[in-house]
Amino acid sequence: MKEFLIVDGYNIIGAWAELQALRDRSLEEARDRLIAILAEYQSFSGIKVYLVFDAYQVPGLGKTYVQSKLSVLYTKEKETADELIERLVFQLAGRRRQIYVATSDMTEQHVIFGKGALRLPASELLVKIKQNRGEIHNRIREEAETGRNSFDSKLNEEMREIFERWRRGK
Repeated sequence: MKEFLIVDGYNIIGAWAELQALRDRSLEEARDRLIAILAEYQSFSGIKVYLVFDAYQVPGLGKTYVQSKLSVLYTKEKETADELIERLVFQLAGRRRQIYVATSDMTEQHVIFGKGALRLPASELLVKIKQNRGEIHNRIREEAETGRNSFDSKLNEEMREIFERWRRGK
């Protein structure tokens, strides 16, 4: 089953303490941090993520681009993020597809649930992202412990001895 996650960007920024603090200094920094977090989540989890922002806070209207393999969408003039999210849910819906919408907006949660998508409150998304980071750290640690990725593990004994002599200046 193919999975999709549609994220209401400004809603998440307002719901997560780390992003709230960034937003108070610079909205652009908060957006960039959210993009980085979601790009990492997408790459490890395999879930296709769409990040939606209301364009009234960004110059240029109705823009869509890909950053770090993450689809970032800005609404058109006079279009809300909720409307764009609903349209995306309708476009992505199909057999063998599961769509999640991350928002803490209760009205939006009810609307997208009625269209067949599952709601994912901002707090639950944060938990999933933290679990994802934990899995990444565990995998890195395991690979480091097994030496599976080290340069040294790829060398035969003769080459190791040659490099060791070079290292010691002999």
